[in-house]
Amino acid sequence: MSLFIILAAVNAFLAVALGAFGAHGLEGKISNDMLEVWKTGVTYQMFHAGGLFVIAFLIDRWGQTSLLNAAGWSMFIGIILFSGSLYVLSTSGIKILGAITPLGGVAFLIAWTLIIISALKA
Repeated sequence: MSLFIILAAVNAFLAVALGAFGAHGLEGKISNDMLEVWKTGVTYQMFHAGGLFVIAFLIDRWGQTSLLNAAGWSMFIGIILFSGSLYVLSTSGIKILGAITPLGGVAFLIAWTLIIISALKA
């Protein structure tokens, strides 16, 4: 069993559910600008759920390595920081949360970089 497959599937599920909630539950309740912020969170969550699947498959192919493990956790943390901060920002209007979002972006970049390094070493 790969923990990253479970994390990927849970995040893909949540992205679909949160996307539907945004489209049907938030429309007319938050501004169009904040609805776009919500959609950005959903989009990045789904893309990086796919990234977690990639990591799980690479672990299956190349074996569990510290680089791939770190990539998986970095991607998961990126989802929480990036998408999570956008969800809270869009529904609360607390602007300071926008300062957290780039930290999630950096976590995503680290994860993809670690995948590149793993591929070069494989």
